[in-house]
Amino acid sequence: MPSPDVSETPAAGSPRRDAPSPGSLRTLRLPEEVVRALELRMRGSSFDSVDALVAYILGRLVDQPAGTTVFSEDDERVLKERLRSLGYID
Repeated sequence: MPSPDVSETPAAGSPRRDAPSPGSLRTLRLPEEVVRALELRMRGSSFDSVDALVAYILGRLVDQPAGTTVFSEDDERVLKERLRSLGYID
């Protein structure tokens, strides 16, 4: 099965939710099942295309310092509570 082409924009200041501008685009090839999953995830979102969603996700990824993960304070609290209940932390 051929892989669909998906375009993305280079990471810039703030993430965008609209379609990438045609200025400086590159073509990515993604497996069809990945594109279908992305199409399902973007339903009801503010993204108008899989291209825009992929550009946003990749932009967020490259803006993040290597080796770091971003948890909200609530996520961290829930994680610590779960680890505590399992006996991994005091």
